[in-house]
Amino acid sequence: MSSERVLPSDPPTRLVVMGQGYVGLPMALRAAETGMTVTGFDTNTSVTAALQAGESHIGDVGPDQLAAGLANGYRATSDPDCLAEADVVLVCVPTPLGPGGGPDLGAVESAADLIGARVRPGTLCVLESTTYPGTTEEVFAPRVCGDRLVVGSSVHIAFSPERINPGQTEYGVRNTPKVVGGLTPECTSRATEFYRRFVDQVVSAKGAKEAEMAKLLENTFRHVNIALVNEMVRFSRELDIDLWDAIDCAETKPFGFMAFRPGPGVGGHCIPVDPSYLSHRVRALLGYSFRMVELAEEVNHAAPLYVAQRVADELNRRALPVRGSHVLLLGVTYKPDVADLRETPAAPLAARLIQQGARITYHDPLVTGWTAGGAAVESVPDPYAAAAGADLVVLLQAHAAYDLGRLVASGAQLLDTRGVLDVGGTVTRL
Repeated sequence: MSSERVLPSDPPTRLVVMGQGYVGLPMALRAAETGMTVTGFDTNTSVTAALQAGESHIGDVGPDQLAAGLANGYRATSDPDCLAEADVVLVCVPTPLGPGGGPDLGAVESAADLIGARVRPGTLCVLESTTYPGTTEEVFAPRVCGDRLVVGSSVHIAFSPERINPGQTEYGVRNTPKVVGGLTPECTSRATEFYRRFVDQVVSAKGAKEAEMAKLLENTFRHVNIALVNEMVRFSRELDIDLWDAIDCAETKPFGFMAFRPGPGVGGHCIPVDPSYLSHRVRALLGYSFRMVELAEEVNHAAPLYVAQRVADELNRRALPVRGSHVLLLGVTYKPDVADLRETPAAPLAARLIQQGARITYHDPLVTGWTAGGAAVESVPDPYAAAAGADLVVLLQAHAAYDLGRLVASGAQLLDTRGVLDVGGTVTRL
């Protein structure tokens, strides 16, 4: 028999995740899988009550996943005193665009104040909310520390950009590499060690600013390249070039090319918003513009209006005015198979067409009620029957629930903004 002394195991890490939305809730549940004691904090009491009752408000988190989290010890609360017992605090609160074009840091500041008033010395605090480089050091850390804590010794502070992609099934919290940058090397080390407990790969950045910049670089890259093809689709049509076919051909090159495809515009919580943070920061600190981002914003913001013009073109080709014509919009969320309407390009498109006098209806299997331009838009129960009776159908999102063959077979006049239907007959593209 072995005489080796058995020592008691360390108590589980007590983690508080502030913000229980698209980012914070999956993060909290993944951490709970590994045995951490996890508390999901949110100021919205109806959200935390529903979560505690096993009801998820996030499409990517199903009832079974939430039930498993609750069984693993996850709990949701709106009581900030939970922060007093935390070993680690992750801040996953929203940072929408503010009036001046930069991020509205109100939620980040409030979260930092709550932490600073309660957190114990030795706690690791990580900001995950997307923002401009310098926020962690200049805004978040001073509010957390106040006059009683010192970064790198009595408290460790880092930034780790969220990389949640709603609707993505292949990559989640566990297998999406996590970038981490601390305000000191020790902060980076502590944060890296923490994330390695439930994320497969953790990448240590030089510091917090580099980690903040990495997130903005990722989304600015997408924003600019989407703008490129959204600009090219306009003159390609005038030149009688099928841009989708050209992109398919270019994509066969095994190096030096990444395919982006045109659409009705950009939406969601990242692409239309995050690059503006960087543009605002450059202008505010350096006094000149980040022209690439500003041009991309101009092109992508104009994309829904270009679709509206194409609607007018297609109606005019059949001697129909926009005013009084019935236009059916299919798929009004910002991306396919996700019930998320944030910054959806369908909204400015519908608003423009309503302004021009069109009768707008919509169908989306994921959206039960929708407004555009301040007015409720009528929802149709059967997209195929409605398509057959509309003057024009605009396919904005090719949700998996749609039978595209049946849609074409309905005989409807179709404007395909996603390049998923064969052109010819009653089908045209942007």
